[in-house]
Amino acid sequence: MRLIITLCILFSSLQLSAFNEFSLKNFVVAENPQKSSNFIIIAKDSLDNASEKLNGTYNFGINGFKEILNFHSGIAASKMEIDKSLFLYVKHENENGTISKLYYIRKTNDGINPIGISWYVLLIIPAALILIGYMFRKIIGIVIFFLVAYFYFNYSKGLSISTFLESIFDGLKNLF
Repeated sequence: MRLIITLCILFSSLQLSAFNEFSLKNFVVAENPQKSSNFIIIAKDSLDNASEKLNGTYNFGINGFKEILNFHSGIAASKMEIDKSLFLYVKHENENGTISKLYYIRKTNDGINPIGISWYVLLIIPAALILIGYMFRKIIGIVIFFLVAYFYFNYSKGLSISTFLESIFDGLKNLF
């Protein structure tokens, strides 16, 4: 009898944790409609629908700096001011694992435009340039120039080598 009661309690606690809507599973970065130089983070569920039931404070890492964001109805506004175009690496760690995303924030006179960057792109561009240089040895100088220009552009817009590699490793980790 005790075994049955214990199993019922265990099963009910597993069911309650399975239907917990209050954990952050996914997010996207968007322009803040109230301020043109700030951004907001919108909580999403696993099906990429807006999770409006998410409320509370959550720890995020934004470009290596820790920031505590307050979510109200699934939306949190960052205090970070964007004054020029840059790369934005947003990371959140919770009990389910690590969620990290890389964005290129394009700053214009009208506001900001966040563009999501997949880790595939970060890996494919240098690999393709190296492959082209290996196949056509006569243009190796041009390929090296483009590789240096690619990494300089990334670095000048705030994407350090460590963030570059971390975003690729996070993508590979989530792949398996």
